Amino acid sequence: MDVAALIEHRRSFPALQRGQYFNYGGQGPMASVALEAMAEAHRHIQTVGPFSNTVNQWIGAEAVRTRQVIAAELGTTADTLTLTEDVTVGCNIPLWGMPWQAGDHILLSDCEHPGVIAAVQEIGRRYGVTHSTCPLMATVNGGDSMAVIEQALQPNTRLLVISHIFWNTGQVLPLKAIADLCHQRPHPVRVLVDAAQSVGSLPLDLPALGVDFYAFTGHKWWCGPGGLGGLYVRPEAMEAIHPTFIGWRSITTDAAGNPTGWQPNGQRFEVATSDYALQSGLRAALAHQATWGTAEERYQRICQLSQRLWHQIIAMPHLRPVRQTPPDSGLISFWVLQDGEPSPQRHRHLVETLESEGIFLRTLLSPHCVRACVHYLTLESEVDALADRLRALA
Repeated sequence: MDVAALIEHRRSFPALQRGQYFNYGGQGPMASVALEAMAEAHRHIQTVGPFSNTVNQWIGAEAVRTRQVIAAELGTTADTLTLTEDVTVGCNIPLWGMPWQAGDHILLSDCEHPGVIAAVQEIGRRYGVTHSTCPLMATVNGGDSMAVIEQALQPNTRLLVISHIFWNTGQVLPLKAIADLCHQRPHPVRVLVDAAQSVGSLPLDLPALGVDFYAFTGHKWWCGPGGLGGLYVRPEAMEAIHPTFIGWRSITTDAAGNPTGWQPNGQRFEVATSDYALQSGLRAALAHQATWGTAEERYQRICQLSQRLWHQIIAMPHLRPVRQTPPDSGLISFWVLQDGEPSPQRHRHLVETLESEGIFLRTLLSPHCVRACVHYLTLESEVDALADRLRALA
């Protein structure tokens, strides 16, 4: 698809009209059609009556439609999906849902998000579960991630917590091979994936990956509203975890309204009242995204743009990419150097200066660096303009 079509496609994103946006890994901007869909959903609820039989039926139908749309995007079926608020909630469902015993072990990579790490630490404190990290950041420039994971797995490891795309380095992991490695051990290891950076970026077929739990959000690369995400649970792993938070959405009842058991699908991990209008917004965002290319075409464009930026950054003596190999995702992290070493002060100054000019990047803390994210929505001219500013700010 040509640039003129992309420029026309971009016109419906208000945030893309006022600056150069490189923060898709934090939150994607929303299209006007998604904003309008949410507003219309709110109007419908308040017009019909926010607590009425009509609205309650509408809410149920909205959830069915939303799970079906998400399932189609992820190559799975609606019964494997739980609607959540975000990736962190999605990760917490299996983390707290497993029947932990003292002496069990959880393995994480050294590139996981602090929110997930904190949950694992608290599980250890409460239940006597140990955890350790495997040094996958060291494999970002061509190391063998499979060998590192295999060496770090222990006889008492029950869960591997890992990202599909690392939020700090942009490395894409071979999830199918990792899941096979974990499941084929004498005592099979479950695999929980933080998919914050992969859903909406990579073409996905979750059943083919073989992972047990895959937690994602709609507000990053899908450019949907904040506050709505999901969790995929492999059917074979559904009974391996139990709900921690329980509400009317998670249970079945008899004719008198008494609880009789869990929902037979991923709905068992949902709880109660949510902002239902967000579902209309996410579906509209996905429909709008689908008007520009296929998932594979969008991913190929992401890679082309990220490599275009990476090649320019690696040629600048005052900058150093975290990855010394061309990126295979839309996340490009780099250091600003002072006397040949990364300078946190210069990282902050660079991001603040660029934002004052309408160019939006962010700093990271682990490793301390600057991160730029490109999406299929990004223009080649924006990539080149950012590179020009990085050269000028040396």
